[in-house]
Amino acid sequence: MPRLLVPLYVHPAVDPGAWQAVAAAGPSRVAAVVLNVADGPGAAPDHVFTDAAALLRASGIRLLGYSDTDYGRRAHAAVVEDLLRYQDWYGVDGVYFDQVAEHPAALTHYRRLITAARAAGCGTVVLGHGTHPDAGYAEVGLADLLVTFEGDWDAYQDLVPPVWTGRHPPSRFCHLVYDVPADRTDAFAKLATAHRAGLACAVPTPQPNPWTALPLGLTRY
Repeated sequence: MPRLLVPLYVHPAVDPGAWQAVAAAGPSRVAAVVLNVADGPGAAPDHVFTDAAALLRASGIRLLGYSDTDYGRRAHAAVVEDLLRYQDWYGVDGVYFDQVAEHPAALTHYRRLITAARAAGCGTVVLGHGTHPDAGYAEVGLADLLVTFEGDWDAYQDLVPPVWTGRHPPSRFCHLVYDVPADRTDAFAKLATAHRAGLACAVPTPQPNPWTALPLGLTRY
């Protein structure tokens, strides 16, 4: 079973049990959790998120701050401000850049963002493409992890990873799958392994906001 990267996009006050369950699973099961306070860090610290982040850090789970890059259209400075706020307010270990462009023309933009993130102290940088991008995004020294699939269970069963992914270890890739039937948990794990995803997450909920649910395979407390 691949380790989990969990986009936990539900407020801790709304579903504290989900946060407790993820923390209880520990780092052997959960590699990292993506914090998404308000499609970014928001305008001011949220003390409930601060406490929830502290709970996860105490369990040894890495925290990644969510920042929407709008496929390269969002200003560099605005994205960097997101990650600095996450660090100051929630003590995150790294950043999850979402809505990342997949074409090679945007590589220079993302290299600058990643350089800024590293300079700011981000130990982990994730690029959330949601699909397989140009192979250049997997170059050594760029991002630690690429999210190369985000979609529903039906689409995931038809996924054919490009040949270039075979030149990299599974630990470089993550797949996020929603609308997965609860009785297909084992099938999902086998398929993620076959697709060479070292990290993954499956939830039973559909769009429009599937990532408010606890990942399949975790026990709610």
